[in-house]
Amino acid sequence: MIEEFMIFLRDSGLSGNTIVSYSGSVKSYIDRCGSFSFSGLMSYKSYLIDNYSPRSVNLKIQAINRYLEFSGNDKLKLKFVRVHESKQLENVISDSEYRKFKKHLLDDGHVKWYFMIWTMAATGARISELLKIRVEDLVKGAADIYTKGGKIRRLYIPDNLCAELLSWLRTQNIERGFIFLNRFGNRISPRGVSFQLKHFALLYGIDPKVVYPHSFRHRFAKNFLNKYHDIALLADLMGHENIETTRIYLRKTSCEQRTVVNSVIDW
Repeated sequence: MIEEFMIFLRDSGLSGNTIVSYSGSVKSYIDRCGSFSFSGLMSYKSYLIDNYSPRSVNLKIQAINRYLEFSGNDKLKLKFVRVHESKQLENVISDSEYRKFKKHLLDDGHVKWYFMIWTMAATGARISELLKIRVEDLVKGAADIYTKGGKIRRLYIPDNLCAELLSWLRTQNIERGFIFLNRFGNRISPRGVSFQLKHFALLYGIDPKVVYPHSFRHRFAKNFLNKYHDIALLADLMGHENIETTRIYLRKTSCEQRTVVNSVIDW
């Protein structure tokens, strides 16, 4: 049944990583509980709650529910657990740290990495999207990225960034195709990007907790709202289907909250 389930997921338009994740979660349930029953599912949910974070629990429940839907057992679907909603954004690089990071990278000749963090912070690109950007996209000023379910997300790239990137790429003899390559001429892996960013953060005295690919996507959203107060447009630019997801960027980071408290409270 697992193989048929994987075919079902593939036909539903899910990505390869999602299919592997979903099938793995279902296999884990079967290995632990055997057949799908109300008591077995409730027992497994309790096990998940005791051993995983709420978000991880919900991801596994989502996979199991999809399998129950596939197998015609919709009535057995599990309810998701409640995830505590943070009142602030955690571990987001500040604008001053971002600019400091860019300057250090450029001054030290790490031009590729300078452009990578600039592109993420100037477009709101996810790391998977960043690595799909091509020279041809810079020419037209936007990249059309295929997302889960076969949808297309348009990633706008500012003119000044396009011009500087194209100029640098010419010096690297890259005239077409993907723009961020490793020393072997292949696309850099997301894991490789994360590792190298942490290395540079330690080198330049920046807290490595705030230096990771998605942090620059958060920075894009925060800076955009500070300069242009249109959360509906930001939701479109971020690729959020639900505007409620975007509302977190209206909140201050924990560091920003502390700054406000220290400047306001004098009693």
